[in-house]
Amino acid sequence: MSRPRRVPRLGFLGLGWIGQARMQSLLAEQACEVAVVADPSPDVRQKARELAPECALAESLDELLRHDLDGAVIATPSALHAAQALRLLEHGIAVFCQKPLARTAAETAAMVDAARRADRLLACDFSYRHAEAMRRVRHAVVEGEIGRVYAADLVFHNAWGPDKSWARDPALSGGGCAIDLGTHLVDLALWVLGFPEVQQVDSRLYAGGRQLATGAAEVEDYATAQLDLAGGISVRLACSWNFSGGQDAVIEAHFHGTGGGASMVNRGGSFYDFAAERREGNRRTPLAEPPDAWGGRAIVDWARRLAAGSGYSPAIEPAVRVASVLDRIYGR
Repeated sequence: MSRPRRVPRLGFLGLGWIGQARMQSLLAEQACEVAVVADPSPDVRQKARELAPECALAESLDELLRHDLDGAVIATPSALHAAQALRLLEHGIAVFCQKPLARTAAETAAMVDAARRADRLLACDFSYRHAEAMRRVRHAVVEGEIGRVYAADLVFHNAWGPDKSWARDPALSGGGCAIDLGTHLVDLALWVLGFPEVQQVDSRLYAGGRQLATGAAEVEDYATAQLDLAGGISVRLACSWNFSGGQDAVIEAHFHGTGGGASMVNRGGSFYDFAAERREGNRRTPLAEPPDAWGGRAIVDWARRLAAGSGYSPAIEPAVRVASVLDRIYGR
């Protein structure tokens, strides 16, 4: 077990806008001490100094590892996640990593195995699990409030796309919108349903309206997938970048049961504002409404568990199953 402190000393590896948001969530909850920030960009390092004036600054993982740390937050390009996490874990440093945890199931499994061997807490930023609306939907499913679930439909359409060149290189990103946005959809579907066996996966990937062949050298900007789960449950997924939806985003999760439905939907095209409803016939019962400051809950939970002395937790193991589904969506 790691030694407990009043708050954990953390290093931040990469500090783009998501990394900055997660740091701000931790600081707002007084859940960590920012010991060091490592980023090759001088502008990012300056931003880190503005957010955490007392932190040390570094340009690389090697420099970060010279500091006495309880944990580290990885917010770097996806191709770097696995190798960086392995080095941190080998040094006895717990890890919180942005999604996707890695590009493939093999890389993901290697990270989980390393955390288990080191007895260090590894977590992934599956942030939508922590939205109150999503929690209410899961409660309705788990408690049987909508009967036996037999189908689910989840979508994540983004009017924008990534502005980093690595995100559009499959060797660096592991894929396009399916691994970027679809990771959340696969995780939410399986998490709500208790991670049943995925028996069959069928998918279609498109770029600029053209269907891509397996192993294409370009990433998809539109993806659909059909998952057939144990128990006869059918799950349909769709996600996209640069989608013409008339709003910034369409993010929805609908679970259909023999006694009704439970749904999470975003409000007004927002990436952050979600409502939950029970549905029966033509009637709707509200379960949750915005506002709800959910974005930083996953990392704050990790930091608090770390402060309490938590070592390895098997709660990270389903991430390998999520990555395996993504591999099957990509035909690899």
